[in-house]
Amino acid sequence: MRNRSQARSHKHAEVTLFSRNIFGTLLVTFALIVVALFFIWYFTRTPSLQFDRHVLAATSSSSTTANMPLSLDKIAYDKKMFQLANYAPVRTTASSSTTKGMGTSTSIVNYMPLLSQDAAFTATSTNPKQIWPPKTMYPNYGAILPSHRVIAYYGNFYSKGMGVLGEYSEDIVLAKLQKEIAAWNKADPTTPVLPAIDYIAVTAQGSAGRDGKYRARMPDSQIDHAIEMANKINGIVILDVQVGLSTPEIEVPLLEKYLKMPNVHLALDPEFEMHNGEKPGSVVGVTDAKDINFVAQYLAKLVRDNNLPPKILIVHRFKSYMVTSVSKIKPLPEVQIVMDMDGWGSPERKIDTYQYCIVPQPVQFAGFKIFYKNDLRAPSTRLLTPADVLKLQPQPIFIQYQ
Repeated sequence: MRNRSQARSHKHAEVTLFSRNIFGTLLVTFALIVVALFFIWYFTRTPSLQFDRHVLAATSSSSTTANMPLSLDKIAYDKKMFQLANYAPVRTTASSSTTKGMGTSTSIVNYMPLLSQDAAFTATSTNPKQIWPPKTMYPNYGAILPSHRVIAYYGNFYSKGMGVLGEYSEDIVLAKLQKEIAAWNKADPTTPVLPAIDYIAVTAQGSAGRDGKYRARMPDSQIDHAIEMANKINGIVILDVQVGLSTPEIEVPLLEKYLKMPNVHLALDPEFEMHNGEKPGSVVGVTDAKDINFVAQYLAKLVRDNNLPPKILIVHRFKSYMVTSVSKIKPLPEVQIVMDMDGWGSPERKIDTYQYCIVPQPVQFAGFKIFYKNDLRAPSTRLLTPADVLKLQPQPIFIQYQ
C-alpha cells in the first residue's frame, strides 16, 4: 500500500514537474517572440520616423548630441533622391537598366522628366539628360536632407532692406513663416518641412571699415536672437556669411561656438566675396571650389569632434561664374551641400536662371530663393508658388524667402 502511495506521489511529482517545464518553456518562447517582434518593428519602421527622431536632435540647441544610433537607410535615401530628380518612368517601351545609386547599386527603369510638355521646361525636355541625382557620398545617419525640405526666412535684424527678418517684428515673421510651411506641406506631403531662420551673421559693407575688409560681423546677441527664434518653431539656424575682402577661411572659424551646436548650419554668399580690391556691390563676387571644400572639411571636423548630426552648407549662385571649378566641390558624409539659385525676377527669368546655373552642374542638392518684393518688379506680376517650384527638375530641397 505504501509502495502504491509512493508511486502515485512520484507520478504526481513528475506530472507537476512536467507541467512546470511546459509552462516555463511556453513562457520563454512567448518572451522570445515578443522580443523578436519588437526588433522587427524597430528596424523596419518607416524611414520618416527614423529621420524625424534625429531631426528632433538636430534642432536642439545643446552643444552635443547623443551617440548617433543605427545607420542611414540607403534604400530610402536613394528613392527620395530619385524622387527629387523629378523623373517619371517612361510608360511606353522602357527597358530596365542598372545604374549606380548614391553609393549603392540600384536597379531602375529608364526615366524622363516629369511635366516635360510644360513650356517653362523646354530647355531640358527636348533632350533630357539624367544627370540628377549626382552620385556622391552617403551622409551620416541623422542628415536632414532629403527626408525634409528646409523652408528658410532670410535677413538681418539691423536692416529692413535685407529680408523679412529685419523688416517685420518677430511675431509677424514667425506667423508668415508658419503660413509658408503650411503651403509647402500641402503642396508636397511626402516631404515634411523643417523651418529655418537664415541670419546674415557676416554682412558685406559699402565702407571699408577699420581693417579695410568691407564686412561687418554681427554681435553674439543678434545670433543668439536668431537661435531663440528658431527654437520657438522647432527649427534650425543658418548663418549666412558675406566675406567682402576677407575670406571664408578667416570668417567661418570665428563662428565656431555656434557651429558646434547641432541646430546651426552655414551658408556662403559668393556674390560678396570680392577680389582685387573691388567694393561689394560694384561687381558680382566669386567663390572657388577650394574655398567651399575648405569650409566643408572644417564643418566635417566639427561634426566628428563634437559627435554632431551632419551639417548643411548652402552656396548661393545666380551667375555661372560666381562659383568656379564646380566639379571639384566634394560633399562629405558629415556635410550636405546645397547649390541655391538666389536670383530675382519674373517667374520665367528665375526658372531660366535655375536651369542655367544649377541644373547643368549637379553637386548634391538644389535650392531656390523667392524674393517677396524684387520678384514682383515689372514686368513680373506674380510670385512663384510651391506648386510652380515643385515642377522644376530637380526639385529644390531648400527654399529661401527674402
